[in-house]
Amino acid sequence: MNKYKLNNLDCASCASKIEDCLAKLDEVKFVNVNFVNSSMTIETDNIEKVKAYIKKLYPEVEVEENEKESTIVLKGELAENKWTIIKAVSGLVLLIAGIIFEKEIHNTPFHIAEFIVFGTGYFIVGWKVISSAVKNMIRGQFFDEQFLMVIATLGAFAIDQMPEAVAVMLFYVVGELFQDIAVNRSRKSIKALLEIKPEFANLLSNGETTKVSPESVEVGNIIIVKAGEKIPLDGEVIEGNSFVDTSALTGESVPRKLKENDIALSGTINQTGMLTIKVTKLFSESSVSKILELVENASSKKAQTEKFITTFAKYYTPIVVLCALLLAILPPLLFSGQTFSEWIYRALVVLVISCPCALVISIPLGYFGGIGSASKKGILIKGSNFLDALTQVKTVVFDKTGTLTKGEFKVSEIVTFNLFSKEQILEYAAYAETNSNHPIAKSISDAFGKEIENKRIRQVDEISGYGIKAVIDDKTVLAGNDKLLHKENIDHSVCNIEGTVVHVAIDSVYAGYIIISDTLKSDAIKAIETLKAKNIQTVMLTGDNQFATAAFAKKINIDKYFYELLPEDKVKHIENLMQESNGGKVAFVGDGINDAPVIARADIGIAMGALGSDAAIETADVVLMTDSPSKVSIAIDIAKRTRNIVWQNIYFAMGVKLIFIVLGVFGIATMWEAVFGDMGVALIAIFNSIRILKN
Repeated sequence: MNKYKLNNLDCASCASKIEDCLAKLDEVKFVNVNFVNSSMTIETDNIEKVKAYIKKLYPEVEVEENEKESTIVLKGELAENKWTIIKAVSGLVLLIAGIIFEKEIHNTPFHIAEFIVFGTGYFIVGWKVISSAVKNMIRGQFFDEQFLMVIATLGAFAIDQMPEAVAVMLFYVVGELFQDIAVNRSRKSIKALLEIKPEFANLLSNGETTKVSPESVEVGNIIIVKAGEKIPLDGEVIEGNSFVDTSALTGESVPRKLKENDIALSGTINQTGMLTIKVTKLFSESSVSKILELVENASSKKAQTEKFITTFAKYYTPIVVLCALLLAILPPLLFSGQTFSEWIYRALVVLVISCPCALVISIPLGYFGGIGSASKKGILIKGSNFLDALTQVKTVVFDKTGTLTKGEFKVSEIVTFNLFSKEQILEYAAYAETNSNHPIAKSISDAFGKEIENKRIRQVDEISGYGIKAVIDDKTVLAGNDKLLHKENIDHSVCNIEGTVVHVAIDSVYAGYIIISDTLKSDAIKAIETLKAKNIQTVMLTGDNQFATAAFAKKINIDKYFYELLPEDKVKHIENLMQESNGGKVAFVGDGINDAPVIARADIGIAMGALGSDAAIETADVVLMTDSPSKVSIAIDIAKRTRNIVWQNIYFAMGVKLIFIVLGVFGIATMWEAVFGDMGVALIAIFNSIRILKN
């Protein structure tokens, strides 16, 4: 998959046309053309053929290799549009002159002077539109907005409405100018959200520092980051300590402290002391690079609304042209006293107001703004389709450990039976769990606090979903949950114990149990409350025992919980919940590593606390860059706000156009009003779309 810039791509319908045509080529496996970004993401074996095809469709569009930088193309408003402004002013002067002296020049034989004045103004203002329409028609591409404007204005000339023809073309060109400026400013707003790319790195070599591009730094190099500078690459702090601002990645305003051996992430800002960092990832693999790529590529996964509007626009314009043609011809033929000039004029009004550009531009812009707004809050949504899916969530399923709790386990109590001591239980449990990477095993090892003598361990067997069976000092040791004791027929008097428990048996005799405590996250209760306030069902899945799970569920007031689950059991529960959801979406929230199968299976997989986690970013549909479960609700709010804005644009644009079409049919609306209505709708829809960026 490669990305290219598409310079001079100034038309949303052109972007749709390019994408639609390229998708039909045998050499193209995948293509997405992003008008907002002026970019193309494509998978093809023959890029030269693709470039040639684009050149054939739109000669002015240039395909450029995308260097390692943001693909958002920005244009200077005055410098880029000065010739358009000059032409518009010239056309306006000729229009005003023609209107002022219309009576005098109208008396000239054959209206030659009138044609000269208005014709000159028309061609000065509309030459680019006319030439584009002619080129497109030669290539067999009819029914775009340039075609509609040319037909409408030439028709006005034909029925001796020359001032309106010039005015309509003038207002159309000026409207296009304002539309370009509005889209350009929205691009700048989106780009401002993504201004986290570091510009340089201070490379330390032979005791001297040199400013270099982050892309040129290799793994293992040492860099210096001074106070106030962005950390350019991911790495490990080997000297110094400081507070860093992580808000660009996480949306959190509270600074995070970095000290020796801590992981420093690119895109964060060093606030206080100087840091010496050993680079652990290339820039292309760094956190900041992945975030930029995710946000900018999110538009490749389109929402159903976007797909519908693209398809709608493809059929809408030809239908409008056919209806306008019938409107111009049938009434004069069917009803006496009706003139062709009058009904042709009404048909031209319908053509002018019917341009679909307001929808084609504003809807993808709205979704892109929603994704950008979410990224500002530390929420990465991988596509417009997932943004839409979030609005349909009826059930949110949480993993317990590391998601609703901090996952910081500590041994809080040891209870003994059958004359075993606490030291014996802890020692045998630590030896049995020594090869496990599970946080519970680590907490037991930390509590034991002594070096493990591996020669004492003869055999270790992990029993998935139960625990561990090991031979230590010729003694058979069991360490696991209550199910393990029942499985091995160990006689014991206690089963239901609040908290996370590791039972220990030695040579088939119950020795006691170790209680492991985990800490509830500060916003876990708030996360459940906010979701329930939205009438969203909350569910918890865990491997803990029934008694401990019930106590925890009561504490956070969760709706449903399932306990003593193996990894494959969690997938089955997700599938059951999806079947019971009655059309609603089921989201699963996990830590993105251990829960990868469940995240992949859910309607929407959400990885939480995934800052710097490759597995989480690859697997999930939505990535929360912090450990805050309450951000699930924020993501849903952003999705709903975005969808509301998108549908506001659809209803508003279609409503206004329908009103003007009716007014045009009845001869109430003029072409002047129609072009104002068309461009006004487009501008209002664009500005409405970028409102999401302000929240």
